[in-house]
Amino acid sequence: MTAIEQTEAARPRGTRLPRRARRNQLLGAAQQVFVAQGYHAAAMDDIAERAGVSKPVLYQHFPGKLELYLALLDQHCESLLHSVRTALASTSDNKQRVAATMDAYFAYVEDEGGAFRLVFESDLTNEPAVRERVERVSLQCAEAISDVIAEDTGLSKDESMLLAVGLGGVSQVVARHWLASDSPVPRHKAVQLLTSLAWRGIAGFPLHGAEGH
Repeated sequence: MTAIEQTEAARPRGTRLPRRARRNQLLGAAQQVFVAQGYHAAAMDDIAERAGVSKPVLYQHFPGKLELYLALLDQHCESLLHSVRTALASTSDNKQRVAATMDAYFAYVEDEGGAFRLVFESDLTNEPAVRERVERVSLQCAEAISDVIAEDTGLSKDESMLLAVGLGGVSQVVARHWLASDSPVPRHKAVQLLTSLAWRGIAGFPLHGAEGH
């Protein structure tokens, strides 16, 4: 469910929703406000108004702005990790795996809700709880990639992790640049170019116990 769909789920004002549905709707409203204004400029009043609820209703679900931000960050960190793991599991062809993983990052930054900004471009990285979550999801994504590299190449865990951090890092940096620069290169072509670059490097490591890639 996108942020827009979430915020539309509980209108008009005063409509009673099941707790889970209300929470999702509040998170959708919060995402819109945080992405548009940043954490520091956003106010709980703005989020309540965007959601079409009173502030007491908002505080029934989230005791403060930081708790709301962290709940939203948890949601989107998990979404990124799920996308990367799904991409890695989508095929046993390693070149296609690289392409699918690259595309997972591009799809993530291209999402209309702009959730990637909360993860990769947060204005609250000086907050330990935020920094810990951002660092953790980057590590978890790298670990997922590393597991595949280690299994297929026979490289050590540490060696595989270095390669995985490189692949994940270049994917998210290039995807963010592609979006921010409003590149005329279509997404599928951008992924193809980046995959070609990455594959020329990673393919240099022969498959462990096999004859081909």
